[in-house]
Amino acid sequence: MTNKLEGKIAVVTGGSSGIGLGIAKRFAAEGAHVYITGRRQAEIDKAVAAIGKHATGIQADSTSFTDLDRLYAQVKARSGRIDVLSVNAGGGSMLPLGQITEQHFDETFDRNVKAVLFTVQKALTLLADGASVILTGSTAGSTGAAAFSVYGASKAALRNFARSWIIDLKERQIRVNILSPGPTRTTGLAELAGPEAEQQKGLLDFLATQVPMGRLGDPDEIGKAAVFLASDDSSFVTGAELFVDGGTAQV
Repeated sequence: MTNKLEGKIAVVTGGSSGIGLGIAKRFAAEGAHVYITGRRQAEIDKAVAAIGKHATGIQADSTSFTDLDRLYAQVKARSGRIDVLSVNAGGGSMLPLGQITEQHFDETFDRNVKAVLFTVQKALTLLADGASVILTGSTAGSTGAAAFSVYGASKAALRNFARSWIIDLKERQIRVNILSPGPTRTTGLAELAGPEAEQQKGLLDFLATQVPMGRLGDPDEIGKAAVFLASDDSSFVTGAELFVDGGTAQV
C-alpha cells in the first residue's frame, strides 16, 4: 500500500512537542520529509530523533520574521518547495475577564494570529500549486471557557483566515483548512494548571470529564486527522474546520 504522503515536503511549525510532534510523526510515517520548528534546540533534537531519518529540525520562533525568513530559505535550499504546511506553533495562558492585561492580549495574538498570518504569507512563493495548508485551531475558538477568552478569540480568528484565504488562493488550488483539537494529553495543556504535578493531574482529569467520549485525546489521533487534510484523500475539502475533539464542540 502506498504511503499517503510519499515524496511530499512538509513543514510543521511547533513540531518539537505535543500536538505538533504527533502531526510530524504521522507525516513522516506516511512518507513525507518533515521540517519541524521549535524555539528550543534541545527539544528539536529530541523530536528529530523520535521521528527518524525523514525529519529535519530548524530552530525558529514563529513570531520572528527573521526566523521565518531563515526557515524558508533553508527549506528552499534543501527541498525547493513545500507541499504541506502545518501551522501549529502557538499557545496561551489563562486569565479571567477583569484580570486581562495588554501584555497577555498582545502575546496571545502575536503567537496565535499574527504569527500564523505571516507563517503562511511568507511561505507562498514556496508552496506548490495544489498544496495543503493546515491551521491548528482549537475547540476554544467555538465554545466558551472560563478564563480563556483571549486564547479562544485568537483561535476563532483562524476560522476566518481559512474562509478568506481559500478565495485568495483558488487560482493555485491551494487548500486551507482548520484542524481543531479538543483537550489533548500534552505537557502544554497540563502546565496551564501550574508547575505542581497534583494540580496538573487535577486539570487533566477534570477536562476528561468535559469530553463526551470521557477521555482526553492523544497527539497521534490529531496526527491521523492531519494526514487526511494533508493528503489527496481531502482533495475537495477546503475552508473547513475538522474537529478532533471527542465531541467537545458538538454538544
